[in-house]
Formats: sequence, structure tokens, C-alpha cells
Amino acid sequence: MTAVLFTCAGQRVDIVSAFGRAGATTVATDLDPLAPALYHADRRALVPPVSDPGYVAALAALVAEHDVRLVVPLTDLDQEIVSAAREALEPALVLAPTPNVCRTMGDKYLAHAFFSEHGIPSPRTWLPDDVPGDARYPLLVKVREGFGSRHIYRADDPDELDFHLRSTPVESMVQERCLGEEFSIDVFCDVGGRCLNAIPRSMIQSKGGESIKGRSLADGELVEHGASVAETVGIVGPANVQCFREPDGSLPVTDVNPRFGGAFPLPLAAGSRYPELALALARGERPEPRLGEFREGIVMTRFFSDLCLVEDGNGGLVPFAEELPHPIAVEPGEA
Repeated sequence: MTAVLFTCAGQRVDIVSAFGRAGATTVATDLDPLAPALYHADRRALVPPVSDPGYVAALAALVAEHDVRLVVPLTDLDQEIVSAAREALEPALVLAPTPNVCRTMGDKYLAHAFFSEHGIPSPRTWLPDDVPGDARYPLLVKVREGFGSRHIYRADDPDELDFHLRSTPVESMVQERCLGEEFSIDVFCDVGGRCLNAIPRSMIQSKGGESIKGRSLADGELVEHGASVAETVGIVGPANVQCFREPDGSLPVTDVNPRFGGAFPLPLAAGSRYPELALALARGERPEPRLGEFREGIVMTRFFSDLCLVEDGNGGLVPFAEELPHPIAVEPGEA
């Protein structure tokens, strides 16, 4: 069985569990001992913060200890760090693009500049001091580096734009608001950057920047667009391409997140087999592209779940799976 190390595992129980079902031995890491994904993996380990000088060394030690063959960063927090540490993490394959791609896609203004330079349609975007007089309102003030739809503000006129630019606590850019319907395309590329599949989905509802309801779409134009964008950017492994279909038929791209998306369960249910493809890459195989091979009309609706833990007697925590210990608390007001 191929051992897979997940960094910043957090709440990504869906991804860790899917790799387990695909035949991997899962090793989850996080800073937080209460990160739920830790307790859905075959093995778990606490590691230093991503900013700690010993972070990569801690991951490398786990690679050696568990004979890890694939490293999968699950968030933007450490993706560039892990990508730059490929040699230190050998013989494991790091499922991420180059550090430069991670850095460029992580900065939304640099990403826009890349899109424009490489012929990928993108909404008109400016730095705060460069907004022209003919900008089409409403405009969006957006954080350059961030996630979860934090620090995004709508300005309906120049006065509101000035207010938001003065008030925002983060480095920002200004972007014209798209007028059409929004879509996400979950793609997966091999180590050479070939797109193996691209699965579009509608954005029925989002919360905190993550899609919680959506439907897989058999839309050939979006499939081809997602694959083309992924290959132009230089994606290795998973990515999520976010775009709009405008009234004029164009497909401007707003974001490319080079990792598994928040709505991972939807393309998985649609038949993406992305965990199996990742494991094949870790074994040195070269899967053939299967663009457009997935189930359309799969509807996802996400919900909160939970995990209860108890102390194991050795200073650690384990999933609660026994009868309640005695004595149990009495009802309020009872003796």
C-alpha cells in the first residue's frame, strides 16, 4: 500500500478518507491536536507551525518513518514551502506545482497578470492607485493573498471604493465584477502538466468562499477551458479553476487554486478517481487523459459533522468508541 502524507490536514476528512478507500496508507499531520482529519487517518502526527524553521525537517522525518511515497498539501498555508522542499522530502512525490506557480496563483494580482500575459481571459484588475475613470461599477476590493472570501468588499461608486481601500487592513487589488454565471472546474494534471480530467460544476450556494451546494455539468466548453487553463498555468496534481460565463460568451478566470477544492466530494462522486490517479503518479505510472469522462447531474449538498475524543491515558486523544465512563453527570437541579 502506498503511504500518503497529508500536510495541514485540518478538517479535510473527505480527502484523507477518500485516499484511504483508494488503497493508501494515510498519514495526517497538523499543528492542532483537535484537527478532525488526524483521527480519520491510519497514522497521525503533530508538527510545528508552517513558519517554524523545523517544519520541513519534521515532514521529512515522517516520510522516512512511514516510507511515504506521496505528499499532499491540503491548504494554501504551506503549499509553496512543501513544493520548494521536494529534495528534502524524497523519495516521496510532492503533489504540487513549482514554487513559482504556487506563489503566482496565491497572489491574485500576480495571477491576473499571468492570465493576461498568457491569453487567459480575466476580469479587468488594477492596483489601488491605478483604477481608471472608465472602470465599470460595481467594483470589488479583494485581498491579494487570502482565502475563504475574507476581505472582499463591493463598491458601487468611487466614494465607496475610496472608503474600502482606506479601511481594508490587507494589501488589496480592485477588480471589475463579472456579470455572468459562476462555475468551478476541478482539474487534475500529471507530473508533466498534462490535464488528465476536468470536471465542471455549478455554484448553487457558497459559504465563506467554499461551495456547499453544486451540480456536475457535462459542458464541453468548460471542460476544454479548465484543461487549457491548467496546462497553461503549469498545474501538477489537483487544482480548482474558478470562472464566469459572461453575456458575451467569454469565460474570464478569477482564481486558480492549485490544490484540491473545498467541494472535493462532488467531483469524487462524479467519478473523478483523483485519489487513484494521484497514487498512480506516486508509483511512477503515466495515466492517460480521460477528459469528459465523469457523471453529469451529480448534486452535492455539504453539512457539518462531528467527532468526539477521549484521553488515551498517555497524554493523547483517541476517537470515543466506548460506553460512557461512570459516574455520568446528573441532570441540572438533581442531587
